[in-house]
Amino acid sequence: MPEQNTFEFVYEKYKRLMWRKAFDILKDYALAEDAVSEAFIRVYRNFHRIEDPSSPQTAAFLVTIVKNTAINIYHVRNKVLPTDFAEFEQADSFNMEEDVAMRDEAERASALIDRLGESERSVFLLKYAQDLAHKDIGKILGISENNVNVRLHRAKKKLAEFAKEVRKA
Repeated sequence: MPEQNTFEFVYEKYKRLMWRKAFDILKDYALAEDAVSEAFIRVYRNFHRIEDPSSPQTAAFLVTIVKNTAINIYHVRNKVLPTDFAEFEQADSFNMEEDVAMRDEAERASALIDRLGESERSVFLLKYAQDLAHKDIGKILGISENNVNVRLHRAKKKLAEFAKEVRKA
């Protein structure tokens, strides 16, 4: 499939999903449209990263881009500047020990998630990394909402088992 046709396919397939995600963040129809338009410009620039336009990874990639775009728009539109230097310092504080601990924990969690099978990992990441509703996950993956629930349950159960194994080791 030529690249332009593939891009059009991606646009048609995911524009509503992306708009819903943007609207959830911005609560404004026009701003959500702006976020989706801006996101698709970014997608076009990074289109070489998309291997399979119908894959859950593509949906997750697109939702991540539109989510970040909507958050940027939200921050620009609702920018609140600190009124004095103390507020600025407090808002700009950084704790390196906390940051390192959070990164270590995130890496351990990511390693556990990587041990899941593809079907459970896809559902788990769409639910918890992309914050999608079960109904939307089902549409993306072409499965029933009930199947989404079953896969999430299995993923959580397996992750708990993996975590126990790691604690014992």
